Amino acid sequence: MADKPALLPAYLIVGPDELKRKQAVARLRARVDGPFSAFNLEEVVASGETDAVSVLASLNTLPMGGDRRVVVVENAEKLPKAVSEAIVSYLDNPNESCTLALVATTLAKSTRLYKAVAKVGPRTVIECAAKKGRDLPPYVQKLAAAHGVSISPDAASELVARVGESTTMLDTQIATLAALMGGSGAITRPFVEENVARVAEVKPWEFLDRLSARDAHRALALYRLLDGSALGLLSLVTGRLRELVCARSLAARGQAHALAGELKKQEWQVRNHGRWARAFADGELEAALAACADAERALKGGADPDAEMVRLIARVCGVA
Repeated sequence: MADKPALLPAYLIVGPDELKRKQAVARLRARVDGPFSAFNLEEVVASGETDAVSVLASLNTLPMGGDRRVVVVENAEKLPKAVSEAIVSYLDNPNESCTLALVATTLAKSTRLYKAVAKVGPRTVIECAAKKGRDLPPYVQKLAAAHGVSISPDAASELVARVGESTTMLDTQIATLAALMGGSGAITRPFVEENVARVAEVKPWEFLDRLSARDAHRALALYRLLDGSALGLLSLVTGRLRELVCARSLAARGQAHALAGELKKQEWQVRNHGRWARAFADGELEAALAACADAERALKGGADPDAEMVRLIARVCGVA
């Protein structure tokens, strides 16, 4: 087995992806072993009370019984300016037997601390950028594989919808589901629905996607979890139906590829529009838009918002 590359005097582990930050710190912790590992690994949670003298003392302490100490400073973005400046000065001539790991959710590239760590050497800044929403279900499938199970694409999407975008929470839930399955097998959407409580705030586009797919059961369930005015939501529904009318019209003319440009959206934002539009028979989308106009008049006339929205969802989904 090849030797691991030597650690540099400092690293900055920065970004909103909590799981990636934890994994990077874990790799550094693993480089401290032996009977004196408790001495050679020091972890500090920065706050307004952190002082430069104690931090510098930790960094300049020589390792015991080994060749390296690792000092991890969590919440590095909260370091007082005096401590940050002391670290910047320290990095001009660092203790070569100590590795400093600064861990932060965010730290501007323009700061002296960021620049000082970046100057230490190549790959000293470990970016932990947040994954975009559309990238999370495939990422969940990778997490599942790491836990010895598989998860279907729709089950992965359902898990993201219920848990949210925290990669740590997603990994924890996958580990729990894998344990429930005995460490093997395939996680299905019904299994997720049965065993994972919804903790994430419902996004309007989640509801609109289920409505567009004519999934009455899930559209109604998501509607119940949404906040905001019925008129505001109705406006979004009307806008989505108009998009589907456009998708259907372009497809009929052999110009489905022009949809994103026509709607002034990104390709990924309309990738399912064509499929959703095809699920409506001739005239159904236009009838649904007429139902939206009826619902708007009813709401402005003082009708019960919940009853009107439930009725509209049923009409759009073809179950009324």
